Amino acid sequence: MKESENPIVDKSFDFSVRIVKLYKYLIKKEKDLISLYNQILRSGTSIAANVSESQAAASKSDFRNKLRISLKESYETEFWLKLFFKSKILDQKEFDSLLKDCQELIRLLTSIIKKLNSKSS
Repeated sequence: MKESENPIVDKSFDFSVRIVKLYKYLIKKEKDLISLYNQILRSGTSIAANVSESQAAASKSDFRNKLRISLKESYETEFWLKLFFKSKILDQKEFDSLLKDCQELIRLLTSIIKKLNSKSS
């Protein structure tokens, strides 16, 4: 698959792939918590889905709103990662790596949204 020339599109997609792999691993490890695992699967993949959707936005406002949704989903995913780590579902290495990527998405999305807001002021 060819990467786009848009870092947020690529990074959010790559993060979604990591979340899907994490989910597949977790449900094999402990099926009793599948409803909890579904939460991180939903929020973690929603980031890229909304970023992707933003690329065909009908207006600047629609574009900004899709990115805001992605940012909210990023924060929710960060919450689940922290919960899974504190609950001993994720080990330190996996947690650190996923958290770093999630926080990078938060920084990128925040920066893009701030730039969009300043342009519309």
